[in-house]
Amino acid sequence: MQTEKVIEYIVDWLKDYAEKAKMDGFVIGISGGIDSAVTSALCAKTGFTTLCVEMPIHQAANQVSRGREHIQFLKNQFPNVQNEEVDLTSVFEQFKREFPTPHDNTNLELSLANTRARLRMTTLYHFAGLYKYLVAGTGNKVEDFGVGFFTKYGDGGVDLSPIADLMKSEVYSLARVLNIPKSIIDAAPTDGLFGDSRTDEDQIGASYDELEWAMQVIEKGEESNKMTERQKEVLKIYKSRHRANLHKMVAIPVCTIPNNLRQ
Repeated sequence: MQTEKVIEYIVDWLKDYAEKAKMDGFVIGISGGIDSAVTSALCAKTGFTTLCVEMPIHQAANQVSRGREHIQFLKNQFPNVQNEEVDLTSVFEQFKREFPTPHDNTNLELSLANTRARLRMTTLYHFAGLYKYLVAGTGNKVEDFGVGFFTKYGDGGVDLSPIADLMKSEVYSLARVLNIPKSIIDAAPTDGLFGDSRTDEDQIGASYDELEWAMQVIEKGEESNKMTERQKEVLKIYKSRHRANLHKMVAIPVCTIPNNLRQ
């Protein structure tokens, strides 16, 4: 990949989109992870105001410190970068108190994790509405179009997706050229939605390198009987995740009324 040219292409694409939309800047949620770091750096390079928002909800200290390190890194380079911190922990706790105890707790943990993501989406759109900013998404290709590893109307609720055509490995390539802090590049990817130390790999059951491999195998139609047991398992994980999360990746279904019923 021609990394420098890809960076230039995305920056020009962002600028063109913002200009045509007559918007004044971008707002990005900063998590301390690689995807939000690269996305915010790309937005900052446009020259448009770039608002980086930290939204901790019982967040691990190392995630918070990485996020703050990155924001300072950007502000040292770009005068157009601004930042806000909105601690949503009390909002999240109040939200939980307002709901009755479910009869079945099977899906409670996942539902609350998704609630965190949706509270953050609401916060970003509050700032976007105040200042005429675009909410920049941070999802990569494997997450957004492979295994659907995002929250519908949470981190999936955005105005535009600058890195959604990049594999995770390609995001890391951009990060190195953009000089993203080493602490972020070296950190294990995590969505940080469960209040513990579980990583994306812990949740999915496969690494991003493995998922990229599976995505490419399926796209190229290269499945074979010569695969190792681990490769077969990764393909099974990928297909299962893709199938289960397909509803996130396609347009909302609309019930189309037949013309004969309109007469």
